[in-house]
Amino acid sequence: MTRSEWLLTEHPRSRRQARLGQAWRTWLAFKENRLAMLGLAIVLTLLALAVLAPWIAPHNPLTGGDLRTERLLPPSWAHPMGTDDLARDILSRVIWGSQLTLMVVALVALIATPIGLAIGTTAGYFGGWIDTVLMRVTDIFLAFPRLILALAFVAALGPGIENAIIAIALTSWPPYARLARAETLTIRNSDFISAARLQGASHLRILWGHVTPLCLSSVIVRVTLDMAGIILTAAGLGFLGLGAQPPQPEWGAMIAGGRRFIIDHWWVATMPGLAIFAVSLGFNLLGDGLRDVLDPKARK
Repeated sequence: MTRSEWLLTEHPRSRRQARLGQAWRTWLAFKENRLAMLGLAIVLTLLALAVLAPWIAPHNPLTGGDLRTERLLPPSWAHPMGTDDLARDILSRVIWGSQLTLMVVALVALIATPIGLAIGTTAGYFGGWIDTVLMRVTDIFLAFPRLILALAFVAALGPGIENAIIAIALTSWPPYARLARAETLTIRNSDFISAARLQGASHLRILWGHVTPLCLSSVIVRVTLDMAGIILTAAGLGFLGLGAQPPQPEWGAMIAGGRRFIIDHWWVATMPGLAIFAVSLGFNLLGDGLRDVLDPKARK
């Protein structure tokens, strides 16, 4: 029996084989979506740039060259994306900026996702006044546009990339909570939940051992689709001077620094803008592909 036949068998002999087989089927279905594969390639490129930045960036991203001869140079072989007003190589700054972008996306996801899952599953499982209180708090957060609410938090915490991450995370969890609550409401009265209660399982064990895993796939898809919004919010805070502070090579701050030269030296603001566009597109395509293969309602 080949490895593929072992994974795709209809009669797995162990739980491990069943899980590996399901993961392999998911990958085969995902691989058939060319746009999703393009999104995955873009995201993997971002990851590679962030990891390899110290070795592939051609110049120092924080220090520039001679201001008399290397300032605001157009794209060329020496500087493929040109130089900015401080004679710094824009390509190098874009490459190093991928580290900040990836850090923001990863930390926001790691902070916001558990908060949303915990609040949503708790509200859906217990219902009653707990559901009412938690959902009204969620509605308050949802009543404000994400960028406006993030601006308020950053204004209270102070400018900086760390505070920007905290602010974006605090504004990102409500959609995950609503989604987790909806998923929990559909399964809280299922037979396997009742069986777990009869066996003496605690509420905490049922929530994190049975309910949360079933909500996780839908939330992961939503998080992936929200990555573009997280990147745009971080870029917006950087553009307004409330995110990463100079001289850090953050894409939003780079656009803000190049807006004064947009007419005569278009590349200063355009290149980091194209980077934001490409990465946001990649996460959207990846999220669409994951939704197609992970959404149980879409499976035949």
